[in-house]
Amino acid sequence: MKQKRARLIYNPTSGQEIMKKNVAEVLDILEGAGFETSAFQTTPDENSAKNEATRAAEAGFDLVIAAGGDGTINEVVSGIAPLDKRPQMAVIPTGTTNDFARALKIPRGNPVEAAKVIAKNQTLQMDIGRAYDDKYFINIAAAGSFTELTYSVPSRLKTVLGYLAYLVKGAELLPQVKKVPVRITHDEGVFEGGLSMIFVALTNSVGGFETIAPDAKLDDGKFTLIMVKTANLFELVDLIRQVLQGGKHIYDKRISYIKTSSLYIEPLSDDRMMINLDGEYGGDAPIRLQNLKNPIELQQVLNALLSKQLDADNMCYLSSSFLHIISDDDVQWTLDGEDGGFCNDAYMQNIKESLPIICDRRALASVSSKRTVE
Repeated sequence: MKQKRARLIYNPTSGQEIMKKNVAEVLDILEGAGFETSAFQTTPDENSAKNEATRAAEAGFDLVIAAGGDGTINEVVSGIAPLDKRPQMAVIPTGTTNDFARALKIPRGNPVEAAKVIAKNQTLQMDIGRAYDDKYFINIAAAGSFTELTYSVPSRLKTVLGYLAYLVKGAELLPQVKKVPVRITHDEGVFEGGLSMIFVALTNSVGGFETIAPDAKLDDGKFTLIMVKTANLFELVDLIRQVLQGGKHIYDKRISYIKTSSLYIEPLSDDRMMINLDGEYGGDAPIRLQNLKNPIELQQVLNALLSKQLDADNMCYLSSSFLHIISDDDVQWTLDGEDGGFCNDAYMQNIKESLPIICDRRALASVSSKRTVE
């Protein structure tokens, strides 16, 4: 049986360098989960994590793990998202805000506990955002002067001060927020007017706040578009208060809160509008954003099975006396709830009426093609 391989890609400076101190123990946990595991330490070179993620995927690694902040995770996603054959991905959050990890309920700032979660191998098919046709994000795209916060804070300052560095910079930027004229085309129509901030969220956690997009789903094929229509300092503070009170801001008239599968952002002035993708500078508007909904809707399939309804888009239902299943890669099988091993060529046959079994007469109507007991 082919042993699965995992590649750990970690940022050594992220989160006060906590990952460097825990690499050996993380690798031991993954080895114990059945992976042949190796590690790559990112460098200051541009796209270091992205390039290694692409290389690992093309080399046939089964699992690629991004250990770092949201920027490192974004690079790894960008490295594997364009590929036809993608490995599984996991994250070990060691950054400052760790918005993506918050949404997935992965332990933050504790690489060992996060590795234990990975070892359980519980997967979720989730959406990815695409920008400019060649850039990707998994948590947030944003525009507006205040959204420059995450990439305007020096990396060294984040290493030393952590989340406090963002608070210091935020206090400096908040009074400078201003509205800019913009046109945004989305699924429900077109908005044209002045906005101070634009958030396009895939998860519920933005900037450490878990209620900015309180009803965001990871797998529904929709962005949560939040448009802030005020630049008044006191009104912005009031909106932040409503966010902290459980997401009441989504009902405020100073906010437009919309679900959309794609959108196009066009500045209507000569002012530069920078785009933030997962906490990093991603380019300038105009920009088109598209939600790449995962083709396998796991929850939809489960709901169909539970309700005994055929989901024609994602399920094929037939009766057969035998099956011969061939796949490119080894697939793990379960036989009556027990581990059936890995194989890429499986043949299954129904051996008709080969086992006499005692049952209650009442079972005949639902489980047998016959209506009488022999």
